[in-house]
Amino acid sequence: MSAPAAAAPLGPVERAALLGVARAAVRARLGLGGAPALPAEGPLAAPGGAFVTLRVRGELRGCLGSFAPRGSLAATVAALAAGAATEDPRFPPLRPEELDDLDLHVSIVAPRRPMRDPSELALGRDGVVVELGWHRGALLPQVAVEEGWDAKTFLERTCLKAGLPPGAWRDPQAKVELFAAEEVGPERLDPARPGM
Repeated sequence: MSAPAAAAPLGPVERAALLGVARAAVRARLGLGGAPALPAEGPLAAPGGAFVTLRVRGELRGCLGSFAPRGSLAATVAALAAGAATEDPRFPPLRPEELDDLDLHVSIVAPRRPMRDPSELALGRDGVVVELGWHRGALLPQVAVEEGWDAKTFLERTCLKAGLPPGAWRDPQAKVELFAAEEVGPERLDPARPGM
């Protein structure tokens, strides 16, 4: 189970509202509704970093994230959801006809902390960031669990995501950091439901 990213995890109302913001942002980006209403107070109005993952029929369709808040948590999630739908360079833009099979998943990320030894990496709790030179890659905590990886494989796959050789995390110049994430979703996107 993932550790919460904030002092207290979001309650069910805030979790539903955050998914509603993401859903409305995707619909708006596809020209199917207006921009999401963003809360002016409460936990969703506080600054926060996040990742938004989109899957169609279980297959990854887009994922964007930022450790640096883009304003409030809700604003960050809205921007990332819209971007994941149309700007992830690995995939063509999402099409309206895909909404019937679209699942939304939000990961609220905690601040990163240095990894001094691989034994500090707790699978299912920690995500990984590897930076070396101009290369940087990050994988969310649930990826290792979903793929059945051990800690070494998780570190190697994060290096590959960064465009580095698998063992680059051992390089003395590499910066390896861990982070916790509070998972919200996944939620199936109902194309008829406009969101917030």
